[in-house]
Amino acid sequence: MCNPPWIPARPASDLDLGVHDAGGGMLDGFLASLAGRLEPGGEGWLILSDLAERLGLRTRADLLAAIEAAGLRVRDRLDTRPRHPRTRDTDDPLHAVRAAEVTSLWRLGVGEGPSGGG
Repeated sequence: MCNPPWIPARPASDLDLGVHDAGGGMLDGFLASLAGRLEPGGEGWLILSDLAERLGLRTRADLLAAIEAAGLRVRDRLDTRPRHPRTRDTDDPLHAVRAAEVTSLWRLGVGEGPSGGG
């Protein structure tokens, strides 16, 4: 299971390390190594916010291409919307993006199951 930082950008401070991953290296590393670590029929789970997509820093097509390039297929995806107070804070400059954000659990496997993931 991997829950990488959501924003594929260089962190400006140590605090930013929780949400910023320069160039998406952690996500890419997880995807690239997952197929070789799975037992037959096994799954890897990726928990990822679509915040980077909503901010124009990564596209869904980029994510799906990286999954496919790693020899993986999307078996299923479960989505949830945030419920934290900032989604209702209209004074927050990121209010619209936060209110629309979706965090997904991507169930990934090797070569079987549905593909595409939406």
